[in-house]
Amino acid sequence: MKKELIILTTVMLVLISLVGFKQKDTIIIYSSLEQFRGEELQKQLDEEFPEIKTKLMYVPTGKVAAKVVLEGARTEADIIVGLETSYMIKIQEHLADIEGLSRIPYEDHFMPELNDNKYVIWERQAGSFIVNKDVLKKYNIKTPKNYSDLLKPELKNLIAMSDPKSSGTGYFFMKNRMNVLGEQNGFSYFDNLSENVKQFTESGSGPIKLLNQGEVAVGLGLTFQAMNEINKGKPFEIIFPPEGSPYSLTGTAMIKGRENNQNVQKIFDFIINDFIIYDKEYFSPEMIFDGQVNRIKNYPENINYADMEGIQSIEDKERLLKLWKY
Repeated sequence: MKKELIILTTVMLVLISLVGFKQKDTIIIYSSLEQFRGEELQKQLDEEFPEIKTKLMYVPTGKVAAKVVLEGARTEADIIVGLETSYMIKIQEHLADIEGLSRIPYEDHFMPELNDNKYVIWERQAGSFIVNKDVLKKYNIKTPKNYSDLLKPELKNLIAMSDPKSSGTGYFFMKNRMNVLGEQNGFSYFDNLSENVKQFTESGSGPIKLLNQGEVAVGLGLTFQAMNEINKGKPFEIIFPPEGSPYSLTGTAMIKGRENNQNVQKIFDFIINDFIIYDKEYFSPEMIFDGQVNRIKNYPENINYADMEGIQSIEDKERLLKLWKY
């Protein structure tokens, strides 16, 4: 019995060692992109680097930041893709110096050196009012053109917005209202808007889902998601409020210490110099670099962007979210 126990213990130790080795040998990527975008990135990595084992894991932005703050350079992740820049700033001390690694011709205000060469801008996530024309027609409601229109009583329980506490999309709508109205009037606005909101959804894609189901007439959501649905034949219309399209920024980075790993370097280089171009062409087309090509059919042009001063401030975000009560 004792001999069998020794053998069993030895086998378990060997298995644990092998599992640990396999994990160490695998490049882990934390992605906060939508599932279909993450799947495309994983597919291209497998095709481009069949000799390198990579594992892309979807992790929401807030959880990425919390894990890296807690674990530091000991975190299992080697690369982080699509994390809100306010959270990038929060974990900046745990990120590698990537000076000179990007070959993308960013617009001047998105250059990596403005981020202390700790991350590159991955995308500008921009929003709009998205309306389901069939639902508006059903209730004989005029298309809302501005934020004040969203407060009209006929839209009660017919609006969806993502929760700023769990969604960057919800937060950039919230932040823009604060910038334009001031915080006191901004929160008063959301007090009134909440009377018409059927649901504050957990994810940024939640309003689109409710629009697809015909449960709401208006969604405060991501423009590129709406355009994808319109191109599939959905009866949606994109409305930009007079104050402009609100937005947030996301970034991509490498964890400190991984810059000495050649395989991590190869994967990171491909993501920030090659896949980023594909991602902007086919998935998230808001302009961030010169010569950027948009292949999404009928996508709005010459978009006026809203006042998003402070959108990258983690202090502003954490303070405002403590006051959010819906």
